[in-house]
Amino acid sequence: MSLLEIEGVHVARGGTPVLHGVSLEVDAREAVCLLGRNGMGKTTLLRTVMGLTRTSTGRISVDGSPIHQRPPHAVARLGVAYAPQGRGIFSDLSVEENLSIAKRRGAVAQPVEALYELFPMLAERRRQQGGTLSGGEQQLLAIARCLISDPKLIMLDEPTEGLQPSIVQQLTELLPTIRERYGVGFLLVEQNLDFAFAVTDRGYVLERGEIAVAGTVDELRDHPLIIEYLGI
Repeated sequence: MSLLEIEGVHVARGGTPVLHGVSLEVDAREAVCLLGRNGMGKTTLLRTVMGLTRTSTGRISVDGSPIHQRPPHAVARLGVAYAPQGRGIFSDLSVEENLSIAKRRGAVAQPVEALYELFPMLAERRRQQGGTLSGGEQQLLAIARCLISDPKLIMLDEPTEGLQPSIVQQLTELLPTIRERYGVGFLLVEQNLDFAFAVTDRGYVLERGEIAVAGTVDELRDHPLIIEYLGI
C-alpha cells in the first residue's frame, strides 16, 4: 500500500476543468517530483490533496484512508504537511511561535530544540518575526513548521523559487537528511530541474491537467518532453 494514492482525480475551478483523471502515488519514505510548465495544474493538485480544493470525481487516500472529502485540518491529522508556494508563514509571529502553532493535536510533536539543531539559522532567529526573515530563511521555517507536526508526507510547492544558489544547495543537502532522520515521504512541485532530480527518486510531468510522463529521475532526465518543454 502506498503512503499517498491519487486515483483518477478530476478538479474544476469556476466551472473550468483543471485536472483530468490524474493518478499518482508516493510510497513511504519516497521523494517524488511533480514537473510541468506554469498553469498545468500542479499547485491545484497539491491543494486538492490538502483538502483546500475539492475533487469533482476520483479518490485520494493516505495509508489507505480516504481523504478527498475531508477538510484540511483532518488531512493534517492523518500526517500530511504542506508548505505552499510563497511559504505561507505568519509574518507577525516569531520563528518560535510559527513552529509552536503548527504542532498537530494528537501527534507526538518534534522537539523544537531538535529542529533548531537541524536548522541552526532558525535557532539564531528564534525570536525574530517571520516577516523580517530572508526568503531562504522563510523557506527553512516553512519546512521546519511541517516537520514539527511529525508528518508522514510533506508537500512542497516551488521551494527554491526566488532563492539564492547557496540556499538551494543547502536544501539539496537538507531534504535527503530529513527523509533519513524522520522517515517522511515528499511530493515536490519544482521548476528547478537540477534540484528536483537531485532530491527525488521518481517523478511525473503534468501537461494540461493530465499526467503526460512518469518514471524514475534517470528516465525523466532524457525524456523528449522534458527536453522540449522544460528546457534541459
